[in-house]
Amino acid sequence: MSAPPRSASLRQAQWQPHVLALNPPPAYVPWLVEGGSLTARLKAHSDSFRVQCLHQRTAICLSDEAVAIGMHHRGRVWEREVLLRCDNTPVVFAHTVVPMSANANDWPLFSALGERSLGTTLFGDPLVRRGVLEFARLREGHPLALRARAALGENAPDAHILYARRCLYQRRQGTLLVTEVFLPSVLELITTSKNKR
Repeated sequence: MSAPPRSASLRQAQWQPHVLALNPPPAYVPWLVEGGSLTARLKAHSDSFRVQCLHQRTAICLSDEAVAIGMHHRGRVWEREVLLRCDNTPVVFAHTVVPMSANANDWPLFSALGERSLGTTLFGDPLVRRGVLEFARLREGHPLALRARAALGENAPDAHILYARRCLYQRRQGTLLVTEVFLPSVLELITTSKNKR
């Protein structure tokens, strides 16, 4: 079988079970492997934290998301995309998909989140079960890399690779997949945090 065209490979991500498979710069590793709430970690590294909701609507999921959320092929899902800002600087682009089969009993607060943190909701709910983290390098042509850059406009990073992680959450009969794309500006928070001590 011949290799996929280069343009197609740029749109795909190979999700890995271990962060070292990505060979990321060491400074990214603590952010990628954070086992607790990313929202809590970001709040601890900044004076002010806020969620900028880009949109929440129905959409067609990405091809590699369909299998992860239990769909046989790409289909319509609820989609939410946000920028997580620390001291007004965007540091993470977050993308969430929920199958249309989920109902209000599965994710009672999802439809009304607005600019509240999804992470705070997930980690504060004892019924939520968290899956294992997966990691990927997103090339320039990957849909989420393109969306992150579009959301940032003229402030989009020059980096050709963006590092991301994703995790599947379950509550009752519902599943929810959260993908977090770490922008290079997140690395500056570590320096800022150290300087505050």
